[in-house]
Amino acid sequence: MEHEAVVRIKGLSKTFRECQILKNVDLEIHKAENVVVLGKSGSGKSTLIRCMVGLTEPDEGEICIFGKDMAEIKYDELNEVRTRIGFLFQSGALYDSMTVYENLAFPLRHHKKEMSKEKLDELIHEVLDNVSLPDAGSMMPAELSGGMSKRIGLARTLILRPEIMLYDEPTTGLDTATAKEISQLILDMQRKYKISSLIITHDITCAKMTADRILMLKEGTIVAEGTYDDMEKNEDGWIKSFFA
Repeated sequence: MEHEAVVRIKGLSKTFRECQILKNVDLEIHKAENVVVLGKSGSGKSTLIRCMVGLTEPDEGEICIFGKDMAEIKYDELNEVRTRIGFLFQSGALYDSMTVYENLAFPLRHHKKEMSKEKLDELIHEVLDNVSLPDAGSMMPAELSGGMSKRIGLARTLILRPEIMLYDEPTTGLDTATAKEISQLILDMQRKYKISSLIITHDITCAKMTADRILMLKEGTIVAEGTYDDMEKNEDGWIKSFFA
């Protein structure tokens, strides 16, 4: 793993309606590293992602992505940074009225207007192969299982070749076998494209499979950090409850 930090967060705090969601959070993600944030529902995990991409404005703290301070950069620069970041949200929603092919073509047509039809086809076939659904292009979203939808959602995000991936509960709502397949896919894409990832989850199997490093988030504060093995050996009762 390379030691260049692509994300640096310092002293991040956010309060909603007098309820402090994030309290003085520090976090770094290095190039080609998978960082998992583990915590119970309502611990501030999703707010962290929303602050990173500018959907929620923090009250305090600094967020630097690719060396740029997200609070200081101009609108055009912010958009340029955002094109280098991929998101897979819980829903991973696809456009119901479009085929899988059209869903995958949509971000390319939006961001790469000059791209030829041949290049577009080539990229779509490549990402469908990456998610092991090479023949799904003509299917409609309604025909896909939950696991297939999640894979296509991931393919649509990967098609723009993001350097950073943000996964918000990527295995929620999936059966155990499918959840493991998605976790393996996250790992495969990290290795193949050297993607740096932040994975928000409370799925301990996903954390074990994907994490280079785990941060434990409790009531908006990071209370522990280390490898999966470090966390598993931790004597703190609250942390133990995840690994029991």
